[in-house]
Amino acid sequence: MQKIIIAGLGFMGQMHAQVYAQLADAELVAIVDANPDSAQKNAASVGISAPFHPTLSAALAAHPEANVVDICLPTQLHKPLALEAIAAGRNVFCEKPLALTADDADAIAAAAKAKGVALQVGQVLRFFPEYRAIEKFVKSGEAGKLLSLTLTRRAGRPGYSQDNWLNDPARSKGAIFDLHIHDTDYIHHLLGTPKAVTSFGTQDACGWNHVFTRYHFDGLSVHAEGGWNYPAQWGFRATLEAVFENGALEFDTAATPPIRVTVGDAAPRALEVEPSSAGQSKSDNGNISTLSGYYDELESFIATLERGEHPTIATGEQAARSVRTVLAEIESVETGKTVAL
Repeated sequence: MQKIIIAGLGFMGQMHAQVYAQLADAELVAIVDANPDSAQKNAASVGISAPFHPTLSAALAAHPEANVVDICLPTQLHKPLALEAIAAGRNVFCEKPLALTADDADAIAAAAKAKGVALQVGQVLRFFPEYRAIEKFVKSGEAGKLLSLTLTRRAGRPGYSQDNWLNDPARSKGAIFDLHIHDTDYIHHLLGTPKAVTSFGTQDACGWNHVFTRYHFDGLSVHAEGGWNYPAQWGFRATLEAVFENGALEFDTAATPPIRVTVGDAAPRALEVEPSSAGQSKSDNGNISTLSGYYDELESFIATLERGEHPTIATGEQAARSVRTVLAEIESVETGKTVAL
């Protein structure tokens, strides 16, 4: 049985707490939050109950049985909390992005390795059923060699974060870093690290909030667009299009069915997606109604710990590489130059 401390009970902390309540091998034993009034309100809204502590040190001292710290705090707090948990010998699940700088992300991954504790990062696209189905289809070779890949991720400006931290570039680095990193990480997962990136974007007082990036791979055209500089009520939409030597795949969160493939001369067909066993979220914040990939990533993390193993998907090292690539995208936007990786 894995005993969990969640640090931060905002939007994502609520999602994680709901997942742990469904997992037979996980027990939420404590919550860390510097805003007890809002945290307790959030806990009540999703039916979660656990002792509250103002700091991680206090929670660790009060709950020596806890062997996992799940960090759901603003990005600038990831490094100090992760290093504190690692130094205490606890396994760590940390929300994405792993850190605000590549050096900090590397430091977290290195500390976990040196201490011998498990570290997994919330690069959740790797676990969403639709993206797993896409990965399986690409790797099957059914439609031949992949020629091009285009991804988009667009949303209304977020208004659900504590103290509006997502719209503070000093704490989030804007949509290019907090939202678009999902697609950058999925490209890494599917294709590996690109040789270079060329990016263009738009900026406002809240940071770089829309980006268009070309990822340089030999013999393959890869592009991604992402941003949240839409009106708050615009909603959310993500798409992916893959073109192969003998077919094409289309994914659209607004479509039914969400994934359609066309191979050779055959008529388009829906791509089978193995559903998550997760239930609906009780949270009314953000753009996510189902626990889905959040359930699957945490279920995988807990199952890995139960086997006495360390994660091999969404590891600290993998997350650090994605951070480095998105920072290169920001450099490319700011300089107007292609940036090598």
